[in-house]
Amino acid sequence: MPSITTPDLETKTSVITDTPWSVIIHNDPVNLMSYVAHVIRKLFGYEKKEAERLMLQVHQDGRSRVWTGGREKAEHYVRQLHGHQLLATLEKTE
Repeated sequence: MPSITTPDLETKTSVITDTPWSVIIHNDPVNLMSYVAHVIRKLFGYEKKEAERLMLQVHQDGRSRVWTGGREKAEHYVRQLHGHQLLATLEKTE
């Protein structure tokens, strides 16, 4: 009887996860601080105290990371912030 050889099949599975992206709001000389806090609450659902903390970080440090997650959702948030006349960018999170 002839010998049957089966190939050694090694299956390697890797999961590629979406690199986290951050939504950054930048300080601008146009918008009132109360407006910035209002938009942060409206879009991201933060409580008043957290939205005010993020707004103060924008005001004092010139920028604040307000959200981190998948790229598609981050792009959506940046577009929404632009629609509210806020200066926002997207950054890859390390």
